[in-house]
Amino acid sequence: MSVRVKLTASYAGFLMLAGVLLLATVWVFLLRYVPDVVTQPGRRPMEPSTPLLTGPSRSDLLRAFAPKAAVVLVFLLVFGLLGGWILAGHMLAPLTRITQATRVAANGSLSHRIYLEGRKDEFRELADAFDAMLARLEAQVAEQQRFAANASHELRTPLAITQTLLDVARNDPSRDTSELVDRLHFVNTRAIDLTEALLLLSRADRRSFIREHVDLSLIAEEATETLLPLAEKRGLTIETSGDITPTVGSHALLLQMTTNLVHNAILHNLAERGTVWVTTSVHLKTVVLTVENTGEQLSPQLVSTLVEPFQRGTGRIRDGHPGVGLGLPIVKSIAQAHDGTLTLTPRPDGGLRVTVRLPAAPAHTGT
Repeated sequence: MSVRVKLTASYAGFLMLAGVLLLATVWVFLLRYVPDVVTQPGRRPMEPSTPLLTGPSRSDLLRAFAPKAAVVLVFLLVFGLLGGWILAGHMLAPLTRITQATRVAANGSLSHRIYLEGRKDEFRELADAFDAMLARLEAQVAEQQRFAANASHELRTPLAITQTLLDVARNDPSRDTSELVDRLHFVNTRAIDLTEALLLLSRADRRSFIREHVDLSLIAEEATETLLPLAEKRGLTIETSGDITPTVGSHALLLQMTTNLVHNAILHNLAERGTVWVTTSVHLKTVVLTVENTGEQLSPQLVSTLVEPFQRGTGRIRDGHPGVGLGLPIVKSIAQAHDGTLTLTPRPDGGLRVTVRLPAAPAHTGT
């Protein structure tokens, strides 16, 4: 049985029950006061000379009342079925639209929306939630398609270079192999770095890691100390400051996130006399990691694209810096895997400010 039939039967059954109760009430509170036998005043009912009844008895009223009550019940049944069918159809109309939208989405069309009109009731909330879910799915599918296309391109490039170098070596056996080995080593290293970055990104997206209590300020110091030689080589200064920032998450992933941020701040900086600021702070319910760097002026439009995979600076252009274009996307995925947010803001004097907000660890209670 369909839901509409069930609702119709429920409406009709409820209406019939109400009618039966109403008729029973009439019978109990009205008919029971009518005597079974009506006699003349001053006469006893058992005397032989008692005249005929001078008024209706209870049995007479019952015989008159029963057929009309049956007609009323039949009318209520028909009215309940017809009215219940109409009301059920009206009530289930939004659900029908949601079902149709679900079938359309199941066929691969995620751009379809319900856009349910009317007052904000349970069906409207369900339709709005379904539309929001479709919007998120459409955005995620589009992002995954772009990511797959970009990843295929990035993985194909080192393989194509390797194939070209091997073809050159085969066609020219007298060529110096040391240069070939060096170039192959560089290309192979880049392919390995890209593969490891993709695996790390997949691991963060799946949230397949063990959570533990960590101090984000210590992680920032560890990342800074690791990259300090690179900063000194480029003539940059790294300044760290902040408070103890306890949070819960994966130490390895959070260290990778911080290392990526500091590494990007070093690479995309001024040619000389540049600065990187790494600060941590704790708030009521969140801990904040901020990495700022000097550098060239960045437009808000460019900054908004930096978290997309394989975006490097002004686009998909190689600028001689090492990296595979997954630094900030990995940071974003790690932050989201820890229920945090990533915010990128261009600095007025040039450079970039990156802010990561993570949930603060609950306070330990001693016993």
